[in-house]
Amino acid sequence: MNQKRILIVTFLLGSALVLSPYRLSAVLASSPVQNEAAAKASAETVSTSQQPVNATRAAREEKALQDARRQQLAEKEAALSAKEQELQKLSSKLEAQVKALEQSKKRLDESLKQKKMTLDEKRKRMLTLLKKMRPEQAGQFLGKMQEVAVISILNDLDNKMVLKLIPYLNQPMVLKWIKDNLNS
Repeated sequence: MNQKRILIVTFLLGSALVLSPYRLSAVLASSPVQNEAAAKASAETVSTSQQPVNATRAAREEKALQDARRQQLAEKEAALSAKEQELQKLSSKLEAQVKALEQSKKRLDESLKQKKMTLDEKRKRMLTLLKKMRPEQAGQFLGKMQEVAVISILNDLDNKMVLKLIPYLNQPMVLKWIKDNLNS
């Protein structure tokens, strides 16, 4: 019997400690049999009352996590849109530079074309003058020029004129012109 009493007292004290925040005064005021029933009822009440508290806490934590994720996504989206705008600015800047380079290239091509036309006209006039000169005079004139220019002129002259000029030109230069023509 003493053992039963010790067990009941121990159980009551344990229950009182566990249930102290909830219904300590109600547990202490009732009889031992009522204490057991009250302890079971309060334990059930505690477990059912903790579930909604835990559920609302979990819902709040989940909402907080979702809000944090939304915040992170919004920040990433803002950063991406800023980078996209920067890339668009750079793209438009590059397009403008490409257009400017294309215009510069067109001007340069036109300038080179004009210069080439001018040089071709001067070259034609010079060739016409050489053809009108006597072979001795033309040979003396060409002999004073650079070898590369003379070879180029000989390439542009017709064969009859070249045959007339060969005796009056520097012979190593004539040999080089002949070798160049045979190789090409």
